[in-house]
Formats: sequence, structure tokens, C-alpha cells
Amino acid sequence: MGPTLRATRALVLLAGFYLLGLVLLAALAAVDWAAAVHTPGPFALKVFIVSAVLAVPIVRGMFMLRTPPDEGVPGVRVDDSQEPRLWQTVRDIAQQVGTRAPDEILLTGDVNATVGEDSRFLGLAGGTRRLHIGLPLMTGLSETQLRAVLAHEMGHYGNADTRLSAISERGRVHVLRTIAHFEERAGAKVSKERARQEKKAAAAVARGRKAKEVDTTGTGITYRAMARLYTAYGKFYLRATLSGSRRAEFAADIAAARIAGRDATASALREIPVIDAAHDFYLNCYATLGADAGLLPPPGEFLGGFRHLLAARHEELDAMRAGPLPAEPVSPYDSHPPIAERVARIEALPDDGRASDPVRPSLSLLTDAEGALAAVEETVLTPAALGLRRLDWPELVHAAMSVQTEQSAQRFGALVLGTEGDGGTPGREADGTSRPEPEGDGAKTLGALLDAIDAGALWRIAERLPRSKAAAAATGRAAREFARPQLRAGLSQLVSAEYLRQGRARWQLSWTESAALELPYGHADELPAALEAAVADRPDTGPLRALLEPASTPQVSEPGPGSTV
Repeated sequence: MGPTLRATRALVLLAGFYLLGLVLLAALAAVDWAAAVHTPGPFALKVFIVSAVLAVPIVRGMFMLRTPPDEGVPGVRVDDSQEPRLWQTVRDIAQQVGTRAPDEILLTGDVNATVGEDSRFLGLAGGTRRLHIGLPLMTGLSETQLRAVLAHEMGHYGNADTRLSAISERGRVHVLRTIAHFEERAGAKVSKERARQEKKAAAAVARGRKAKEVDTTGTGITYRAMARLYTAYGKFYLRATLSGSRRAEFAADIAAARIAGRDATASALREIPVIDAAHDFYLNCYATLGADAGLLPPPGEFLGGFRHLLAARHEELDAMRAGPLPAEPVSPYDSHPPIAERVARIEALPDDGRASDPVRPSLSLLTDAEGALAAVEETVLTPAALGLRRLDWPELVHAAMSVQTEQSAQRFGALVLGTEGDGGTPGREADGTSRPEPEGDGAKTLGALLDAIDAGALWRIAERLPRSKAAAAATGRAAREFARPQLRAGLSQLVSAEYLRQGRARWQLSWTESAALELPYGHADELPAALEAAVADRPDTGPLRALLEPASTPQVSEPGPGSTV
């Protein structure tokens, strides 16, 4: 479908929104006329009021013509003097596609590349063009793959997709805005009715009567009915316009294959889901690891650290690449076809002989990659995040994991010593034996737990642990076997926290696996047996106490129990 037909379809769909509004207004007017002619005055007045209230969102949706301003994606604008190689690459690709190059290039923190255009007259006239390129995407793609992505985006310009999207966007905004108006009014109506019924119920209870159950089932039904009409048209609108968007994606893929090569385009499409998943993992497990402790990586490394992960975990990434591609759209309203279908169409093209193009990291297109990563980072992070303390990666991992270990140890200690929810008040067990009182100091909490175990309270302590239905129903030895792994794991957290407090252990950064806690020489071999002895049927805390006795010359030299980063 050419640009003219696509523009015509978009205009017809937009006109359909206004036609629906006119039909509904006419229906309300007809109801008002019937009420005025055939019903008593007071009832007709109520109908007039309801009609007027229902007409307000319709009229607002029809006559609020301006779409909300596009706030855009946070990023750093770079000009030709700052990044000449990147600009030259983009211009060369635009020339090969046969379209005008973008007027602005912005580097962002997303795993994405997009184009936009400030079109005029409902997209009938072009305007300022912008290209957004995500630095995490550049981090994961080769230069050849990035050229394919850029050719895809220039293909959208060449096919007038960015201009014509203005019409579709206007209709989508109007439909969603009108639906929101009706739902807002329905919600307000329900809230008001609920408050009225709750007040009435409270008054009934105060007079010693039984209060009626609050029921707002039929409240706001007229608003919801109107919202459903617009929702139905909105779904039709989105399906009709997004089908065109998906065809536009296929056309842009063909342009990319023509410019950058079939294999480069297919490999770029295959790589993007891998980069996206890896980047999510990196943000959750590395970049924001110390956020709760008020820590962040060094400037530029919040985004730049992603390079270390990609370089270290190539085996895992290769396994992800070998897996199946997404074969279904994210939703029925996803503007992009499934990756599997797009790759299949590209790979079905004839071989163009460009499979052996040299592979260079696409970040090499930037004159100052380090500076760009640091600059974009400042637009991605909030002012509060930018004010956090910055540490080099090894120090960051040790400090953040130490805080997490201490928090886990405190939670377990409070749970098993029976202080959660009672403010730490000392008490007695069911058999009259004293219950140890934990203190804020972690070492005293561990000591109190070990003393309780020596006093024979281990299995009474185990009863405070969260239990499954099967564990709760078990008795005797079976109950102990259910509880033993939890006790051992929790005790291990307390012990790890004590090693850290003594300065005899250290969390070690690893880009290939979870962070590991390095313990003093020999302790990694002895600690598992000591923990088992402490939670045995006949507990013995002696080996554990011996390990926790500070050595005269503490030395951290070997890995101990690991903990997931």
C-alpha cells in the first residue's frame, strides 16, 4: 500500500472517530426529544441532565484537536563536529535508501533505535527529523549490524512512515482520551456512591442495626457503556492502523537488507532480543546492585559496564542466540511483527555475497565512546540517583553484597528469635525456658542463637520458620527434615555476616557468574560441616564457634559459599 492510500485510510479512520461522536450526540438528542414529548416534566429534566453529562466527554474528545506534546526519550544530542563518523555513516545510508537524512541524532540509554519527524498538516508535510540511537544497542551490535539497523530506520523515512504516523497518532490519542474521560467519570460516580453507602452502614451500626453490604454494581453504568463503545472502535482503529505498521516494518527490513546485506540484517534482528535480555539482567544484577545501599558504579559505568558483561558471558549469550526467536507479537496491538517472521523473510532473500564483511564494534563509530556513555548516563539517572556515592566495581560489589548479607541475617535472626512484631521483648518458651533477647549488634544476635541451640531450643526455634502445608502437617523426624535446610541457610547468612563484620571475608566481583564470598584459608572446607553439626538432631555448635573465633592474622584467600548477585 503506497503512501497516498495509507494516508487516505488513516484519514478515514480518524473521520470515523468524529462520525461516532456525531452519531452518539444525535442519539442523545433523540432521547431528549422523546423524553420531552412523552414523559412528565421532572423525569424529562433528569434525562436532559444525564444527556448533557454524557455529551461533555464526547464533545471534549472531538474538539480537543491538539495531541499532547511529545516529551521524547532522554538523550544527548550530538552534532557533526562531535561525532563525524556516526553522522557520515547515517548520511551515507540515507543517500543509499534515497531519503533525506535526519536533522538531529540523539544518543539514548535504551536498547533501541527509532526515528521521528515533526510533521505538519496531519503528516502531509514533513518537518524536523530525529534519529535516536541507544548506546546499549551499539554496545552489543557490530558496526555492520548497526548499519542494518540504521538502514531499517532510514527505510521508514523513505516510506513516509514517520510523516503518516501523525494522522494515526492523532486518532489514537483522541480515542484513548475520550475513553479516559468516561472511565474517570464512572470511577468518580462509584467512589461517591461507595462513600454514601459506607456512611449509611456506619450510621446503622451505631444504632445497633445490621449494616447492608456495600454494592456499587450498577453505579456509573452509562459512563461505562459509552466507554465500551469507544473502546470497541479504538480496538478496531488500532488493529487497522497497526496492520499497516507491520507491513511498514517488513518494507524497512527489505531496505536494510538491500543496503547492509541480507546476513547482516538477519543477524542484527536475531541479536536485538539477546541484547535486550542481557541488558535487563545487567541493570538488575549489576548496575543497580548497590542502589538500596546508596551506591552506584563510577561515572560512565552505569551504562558502560554492560560491555564487561557481554565480553564475559559469551557462552550464555551464544546459548540464547541458539534458542528459538519470539514467534508471536507482544500483543495484538504490537506495531512490530514477530522477530521470527521478520528473520525468516530476510533469510529467504537471495544470497548477496556480503556475509564476510569485517566485524568491528559499533561503538567504534563514536569519537569519544567513554564521554558519550557518561553524558547519556546523566540523562538516564534521576537527580537523586546522580547524587549517590560512586565506587569502582570490586568495591561496589563488596559493599552492596555486605549490606544485603547483613539485612538477610537480621531478618532471619529476628524471625527465629521471636522478635518480629513484638519489639524484641524477651519472653519464655512454652516449656518455661528463657527466650534469648537479640540485640541490634549482629554478633550478639548470632551468639544468642547459638546459645539457644546449645540450650536445646533448636526445634522450638524451627517452629517459627515459614512452613508449607506439608511441613506444617509433619511431626517428629519428618518435621525436622523439613526445617533443617531453612535453619542451615539462615544460620549461614548469620555466619557470613559475622565474617564480614570481622573483616575476614570479602565479596568478589565476577562478570561470568554470581558474586562469591571469599573466606579465610581452610574455612570454605570446614564451614559446611560446622553448619550441619549446628542443625543436627543432636546439635553441636562447637565447630562453628571455633571457626568464628577471630584469627591472629586474618587472611582472605579462597572462595567460600556463593551468593547470587
